[in-house]
Amino acid sequence: MNVKQRTIKAPVSVSGTGLHTGQRVTMTFNPAAENHGYKFRRVDMPGSPIIDADVDNVTDTSRGTTISQNGATVNTVEHVLAALVGMEIDNVLIDMDGPETPIMDGSSIQFVDVIMETGLLEQDADREYYHIPYNIHYSEPDRKVEMVAMPLDDYRFTCMVDYNSQVLGSQHASISTISEFKKEIASCRTFCFLHELEMLVKHDLIKGGDLNNAIVVVDKEVDEEELAHLAKLFNRKDINVAPQGILNNIELRHQNEPARHKLLDMIGDLALVGVPLKGHIMAARPGHAANVAFAKKIKALIKKEKSRKQVKVYDPNAKPVFDTVEIMGMLPHRQPFLMIDKILELTKSHVVGMKNVTINEEFFKGHFPGAPIFPGVLQIEGMVQTGGILVLNTVPDPENYLTLFLKIENARFKSKVVPGDTIIYVCDLLAPIRRGIATMKGVGMVGDRVVVEAELMAQIVKVKGTEA
Repeated sequence: MNVKQRTIKAPVSVSGTGLHTGQRVTMTFNPAAENHGYKFRRVDMPGSPIIDADVDNVTDTSRGTTISQNGATVNTVEHVLAALVGMEIDNVLIDMDGPETPIMDGSSIQFVDVIMETGLLEQDADREYYHIPYNIHYSEPDRKVEMVAMPLDDYRFTCMVDYNSQVLGSQHASISTISEFKKEIASCRTFCFLHELEMLVKHDLIKGGDLNNAIVVVDKEVDEEELAHLAKLFNRKDINVAPQGILNNIELRHQNEPARHKLLDMIGDLALVGVPLKGHIMAARPGHAANVAFAKKIKALIKKEKSRKQVKVYDPNAKPVFDTVEIMGMLPHRQPFLMIDKILELTKSHVVGMKNVTINEEFFKGHFPGAPIFPGVLQIEGMVQTGGILVLNTVPDPENYLTLFLKIENARFKSKVVPGDTIIYVCDLLAPIRRGIATMKGVGMVGDRVVVEAELMAQIVKVKGTEA
């Protein structure tokens, strides 16, 4: 059964302060069309530039994940994106009147709650998942980071953190399916160590920081004077160290809340892959930089597989439009310079030709006879002859015309061709033929492997003596 895409029923807003910038921001979730994905729109900037939630747009991972596009930037996107993934929403446009998403309580739960108020809307288009095809690994040995995505017909996460801290220790968190996100992960808040907090405050890097939006792990000896200083800094009457080794400003929602929050960050950062995933993600000591690098690795694999799927594989045994004899009736080329054996498809703008490469070709006597390779220049010639058939098919008496090729550009040879291979040439017009001039894109394939490609320009010329 196909799962349908989802958006939200109506716009809904939240307001708060950006953790790092300290700026007050209102963020509005808007319904979006099918296949829209997640996009942010900076409505406070001229032209309201849009930033796609895409891993290729990540510009910083030092204190959260920042994305930039079209001259605009959005900071700390991971908690918002985690909420959308966790609620299995596909299409949303997020308006912001500032540069950073509001930190709220340091988790995703307030985003989830406000979206639940407006409700979800099922759309007509099917949700297209990317199924992890095999184990995909990522590691940073110096930081002891290990990540792997494994095949699974669900979206499952397992996360381990270990900071060599007696207080925090080693923690694990997991969900067996993404539907557990709201209950088990959404409310888990960000955390930092006390020494990090002091450094961030000293350098004015958490202008919107408050003891209500983070768990502070006390990882060093701290005296009453320092606690009094922190209390004054954050406008508190007093601050103490709780038995769990954290500041007593808040109580833990789960014993392993820090590990659960790291899992939340992973979900948000991997949303930047751009498509919903099916697989089991396991990670040891993840962070934003590693999450983004892992997301880039998965996206690169998706892009590679998509390009392969777009390459149509033709059947060389299919009944041809033109066989060799018919081709010779249109082209003046003869052995050993006739470089196509069949035309498999032909329309007004598209042609598919075929060349069987055999060791019996004359040129193999002198072209690498010990390691025969079909010359690249002859690969282009086969493409040109295929394109010639396309062009000649537009005139009433093709035997009375020639195609003279005027230009070959952007020729690339991507893989060698050897005897026994069958090259399939595909040529498509890039524009309508005008005044006898044709421009086309040509690709040569062996199986599903592209071996050569080029852009061609040809002119139709009438053979002398055939003019009316």
